[in-house]
Amino acid sequence: MERKGEKVTDGLALDETCMHSKPLTGASPRVVADEIAPSIARAQEALLAAQRPDGHFVFELEADVSIPAEYILFRHFLGDPAPDELEAKVAVYLRRRQARHGGWPLFTDGAFNISSSVKAYFALKIIGDSPDAPHMRRARDAILAHGGAAATNVFTRSLLALYGAVPWTAVPVTPVEIMHLPRWFPFHITKISYWGRTVLVPLTVVHALKPKARNPRLTSIEELFVAPADTVRRWPGTPHPRFPWTQIFAGIDGVLRWAEPYFPDSLRQSAIEKAVAFVRERLNGEDGLGAIYPAMAYSALMLDSLGYPRSGPEITRIVAAIDKLVVVKEDEAYCQPCVSPVWDSALAALALMESGGANLAPRVGAAVDWLEPLQVTDVVGDWAAQKPDVRPGGWAFQYANPHYPDLDDTAVVVMAMQRSVLQTAAPKRTSPNGADADYAAAISRAREWIEGLQSANGGFGAFDADNDREYLNAIPFADHGALLDPPTADVTARCISMLGQLGERPAGNPNLARAIDYLIKVQEKDGSWFGRWGMNYIYGTWSALCALNAIDFDPNSAPVQKAVAWLKQIQNADGGWGEGGESYELDYCGYRPAPSTSSQTAWALLGLMAAGMVDDPSVSRGVRYLALTQSEDGFWSEERFTATGFPRVFYLRYHGYSKYFPLWAMARYRNLASGNRRTTAFGM
Repeated sequence: MERKGEKVTDGLALDETCMHSKPLTGASPRVVADEIAPSIARAQEALLAAQRPDGHFVFELEADVSIPAEYILFRHFLGDPAPDELEAKVAVYLRRRQARHGGWPLFTDGAFNISSSVKAYFALKIIGDSPDAPHMRRARDAILAHGGAAATNVFTRSLLALYGAVPWTAVPVTPVEIMHLPRWFPFHITKISYWGRTVLVPLTVVHALKPKARNPRLTSIEELFVAPADTVRRWPGTPHPRFPWTQIFAGIDGVLRWAEPYFPDSLRQSAIEKAVAFVRERLNGEDGLGAIYPAMAYSALMLDSLGYPRSGPEITRIVAAIDKLVVVKEDEAYCQPCVSPVWDSALAALALMESGGANLAPRVGAAVDWLEPLQVTDVVGDWAAQKPDVRPGGWAFQYANPHYPDLDDTAVVVMAMQRSVLQTAAPKRTSPNGADADYAAAISRAREWIEGLQSANGGFGAFDADNDREYLNAIPFADHGALLDPPTADVTARCISMLGQLGERPAGNPNLARAIDYLIKVQEKDGSWFGRWGMNYIYGTWSALCALNAIDFDPNSAPVQKAVAWLKQIQNADGGWGEGGESYELDYCGYRPAPSTSSQTAWALLGLMAAGMVDDPSVSRGVRYLALTQSEDGFWSEERFTATGFPRVFYLRYHGYSKYFPLWAMARYRNLASGNRRTTAFGM
């Protein structure tokens, strides 16, 4: 689909309540370096103050209301509600996030979403909010106007089935017997994404046993159905059908629904045992299965369904892992989908190195030293199903998730490590023979692992290689359309950036050459690149331009110049850049204006500067926007979501993004404007 950029003719005025510095002066379009020095110093000081005593950084990671609502329903399923004080704070959070349309969106200022709205309503009611309260009436009216609870997605209907709110016919058949399928079969759990398999495996056991939530307060939501749930015969399918696979899998689902009661008990029992063994091997202590909330919750529901005691060590440990995701504030609380310490620490370290300054090396060194032992070298993860001959060597996103390291984090950690060595004159330590061994083994092992997970098309996915069998997104359970982890432009760009920073060039590295070919091939016609893990084309374009700069790609080439032109074209009138979650819609056909955000402005600036545009007026206007919108605490206020879990389904707000990316961009501008280079020597 061709995506044509549209020039932004109107932007938001700057919020004067967050302006604390005088407007930047000077007739030149270039912001004078010493004029932004105070802003850089405040941001650096604030970021350093957020560093944990052991050296790492971790900031809140917020999703839509589905996760905190599911947390409440999960605890009530087990018959062990969260403490009243905590439930009350979660209720405050849910009420605050209700939108003007009466329901709950997937991201700030987003459209009504039926699934998140039903879960939020259910959670508020189970906490104790009266259905007659004004906010509950507004929510109920909005839900019914959008088809009622019967119109929710498969994952939500699965949760409702556990509460008896919908019949099991509302949920596609997901037989646990899939655990017996051979790898050559068109479907196999190794052929879906890491997040897909860590949720699907325990979920199949739960669906096989069909337990009933304890629901101690006996809460029901019949009022959310247009027609009684047990009278509904046609439940929603995927919103993005794929001919002929959607029809084929729908037919298979019908056959399975008829045949499932006749499956031999011995076959089912052995499949359950396989599923349990898969989960138990990956339970991951108090960091939980896959270190993500949905997988943790379903692992607990699986064990509970099998009769494991609620007070036993297995379920107790899982609930503790989930409780660690809960953020409790003075007036409200919510549950995070996961935590991001490795990602935050590596990016914060890079931002601090860019900002520079006396006595900074020990603080950066502490962050990188904290990262080093988290490298996974002793666990062969699920990625080995596709690449069995590759040695482990990656980093995971979370504190611990050894079966599921990812290439994006690993590449960024390597760049932080290598840059920290270059910016500190002396190595941290030496090998026994006296040679410089500062992070050398870790970097070498990580590079080996990343190159080993290159996909056949030259690109890189996040967690697996060649996880791109698109027909699997047509299975009825995958109505979110995000069951796979295919190569993407942003992750590929990050791997190219790492290799480029390590001195690799395409002429001497065939793997790098293939990756560059892939990246150029997937550039959009308007000059942008798609951003799978950040929102969206601004993120992808920043990533790609950094990668091309890292390998000395000609800045005057058509791919670079088209990308530069696109970024300049979409700049808002206030000098910043912004892009919304609507950019992931299936009918998306070009950039749509959105309010500026600090993180997206920083990405655009870093991308333009990677292309050598430091003297361009658009860059000085962007830097000026960041300087004028900095808050008194040194950070930037950013309520909008600028990251992505699953396009069209699940979005993220990294609280750290508005803390380190603007600092990084402003410091990069100062460094380039004051120096002899017009592009950075680093991969990011």
